Amino acid sequence: VVDAASGEIRRAQVFVAVLGASNYTYACATWQQTATDWVGSIIATLAFIAGVPRLLVPDQPRALIANPDAYEPVTARLMQELGEHYGVAVLPARPGRPQDKAKVEVGVQVVERWILARLRNRRFFSLAELNAAIGQLLAELNQRPFKKLPGCRHSAFLALERGELRPLPATRMPIARFKRARVNIDYHVELDGHYYSVPHRLVHKKVELRVSSTTVEAFCGQQRVAVHAYSTIKGGFTTLPEHMPASHRAHREWTPAKLIAWGERIGAA
Repeated sequence: VVDAASGEIRRAQVFVAVLGASNYTYACATWQQTATDWVGSIIATLAFIAGVPRLLVPDQPRALIANPDAYEPVTARLMQELGEHYGVAVLPARPGRPQDKAKVEVGVQVVERWILARLRNRRFFSLAELNAAIGQLLAELNQRPFKKLPGCRHSAFLALERGELRPLPATRMPIARFKRARVNIDYHVELDGHYYSVPHRLVHKKVELRVSSTTVEAFCGQQRVAVHAYSTIKGGFTTLPEHMPASHRAHREWTPAKLIAWGERIGAA
């Protein structure tokens, strides 16, 4: 993808998902492989098939899996939220066991041959433009007749899987990002150059921040200990009085007006 202003060439990543019975395929391009890229692509897949399956079988990238393991992997917080919001189980494929997701392993090769290869000589100037081109070829791919079976991916999807999918939730899941932070001695945590208060008893402890487009939430373990409106002011502070020690709250009450009134009660000097 070429930046129209600077001419810089930037490589995109390609996400692929395949349904197990019909081989119905979805693909899209993202800039990176962050948790928000992965989860956003999975949400787009569910919208594409207009339903929710019982099980998702993803890879075990660090962005999705907090504790990779062959038998008891622990999914990251954003992936847990996706499972709860859509009511779908997540069973990651074992590391180094491509047979656990054989359908999508083949699906990646199909996308490389029938979509990426056909786009290799084209130049794109935005991710949206690239995804529009992928979407056109994706429709053709899903309509291609099977070689040894009747129908195509799309007809097999309608016959085998469409009726088995549960309906999508009424609202699309908002994508948040998570960040670990250590509470400073002034009982604030830093995020994107802004400082947010947490209860002063958590000084020097680690908390996890859940960041959406409008809010910042702080969690200590499984307990939410603070919530603030997201601010873009660099170097600014958002502080709640209830997070301050009693001595700091008392000090904060001594405003300039209060100090002047106190002096006036003593005398004109």
